[in-house]
Amino acid sequence: MADKKKTAQTAIQNICLLRLSAVGDICHTLPVVRTLQAALPRARITWIIGKTEYSLVSDMANIEFIIFDKSKKWRAYQAVRQQLAGRRFDVLLHMQMSLRASMISLLVNSPRKLGFDKQRAKDLQWLFTNERIEYKPRQHVIDSFFGFTEALGISEHLYQWDIPIPESDRAFAAQHLSASQPVLVISPCSSMAYRNWNTAGYVAVAEYAVAKHGMQVVLTGGPSAIEKQYAEAIRQQVQVPVTDLIGQTSLKQLLAVLSAATAIVAPDAGPAHMGTAVGTPVIGLYATTNPDRARPYLSAEFTVNRYAEAIRDKFGKAVDEVPWGTRVREAGTMDRITVADVTGKLDQIMEWANL
Repeated sequence: MADKKKTAQTAIQNICLLRLSAVGDICHTLPVVRTLQAALPRARITWIIGKTEYSLVSDMANIEFIIFDKSKKWRAYQAVRQQLAGRRFDVLLHMQMSLRASMISLLVNSPRKLGFDKQRAKDLQWLFTNERIEYKPRQHVIDSFFGFTEALGISEHLYQWDIPIPESDRAFAAQHLSASQPVLVISPCSSMAYRNWNTAGYVAVAEYAVAKHGMQVVLTGGPSAIEKQYAEAIRQQVQVPVTDLIGQTSLKQLLAVLSAATAIVAPDAGPAHMGTAVGTPVIGLYATTNPDRARPYLSAEFTVNRYAEAIRDKFGKAVDEVPWGTRVREAGTMDRITVADVTGKLDQIMEWANL
C-alpha cells in the first residue's frame, strides 16, 4: 500500500488548487500548500485565487497564481480560461464549495477533480468532481482541508503558514506601534454583522488593557461602512488613547501589524486567522459560530466560547445534537460574551507572555 501511494505521489507533477476566498479560508489553506510543497517538492502548484486574497499571498515562492477578479463578471471567467488554455493538470484540488468556483473548475483540464465528500459538498459541488475526500465529521476547517492531501496519500500535516512580509510593511507597523509597550490589536468587525460584538464591550476591554497592562490599543479593519462606524463609536466612547488604523492598511500592512502585536481580539473573521498565520495569540469571540469548527487554530485556550448556550436557547439542544456548522444569527447573540470573558483571556495571554 505504501509503495502504491508513493507511486501515485510521484506521478503528480502539476497541481491546480482552486480556492478563491475568503481571507480566513485562504489562511486555512496555507498549511495544505506547505504540506504539498514539502511532500511533492518537484510538483508545480497553480493556485486560482480571488483578487483581494491574492494581495495577501502574492509573493509566496514556487506558486503560480491565476487571479479571478469577480468584479469583471463573465470576463473574469474568460481571463481564467485564456490562462489555462492548452494546459493539463494531474489533479485539481477543488477546495471551495460555491457555484462560482465550480464553474471555474469546468475550465481546468485534469483527469482527477478532487472535491469534498458528498455529505459536506454544499452548492452541489459533488456534481463537478470525480473524486472526493474522506468524510470525517465535526472537524475544524483546517483539518477538513487536510483531507485533500490525505487523498493524495500524504499523511503528514505541516501547520505552517510563512506568509512573506516585506520590510516596507514591517516599517509601516513599526511606525504606528509602540516599541516600549505591549500592543493589543482590536479588530472589531466581521463582514457578517451577526458575528460582531458590541462597541461598549470593545471600549471596556481597551480601557482595561491600558489600565491593567499598560498596553497600546490599536484598532484595525477594512474600509467598509460598518467598520468605520465601529471605529467612530469606539473613539467617541473610550477614555484612553487608541490608535485607529481602520481602513488605512493593505492586507500586507495589516499582517505586519498583527505580527508585531502582543494579542489580538476579534470575532470570527479574517484577521483572527491572519493572527494565527503570524503566531500571535488571538482572543476569538464566538457565540454565533462554532469555535471547534472555525476558531483561531492555535489559540484554543484563549477563545471565548458562548456558542453552546446560544445553541441551547435557540434550538433546545446540545451542540453535538445539531448539524456541524449550525449558526445562530439572531441579533444580540454576541452580547452573551461579557467583558470579563475577554479580559480574563487577556490576563491569561499576558501571564503566558510574562508581561
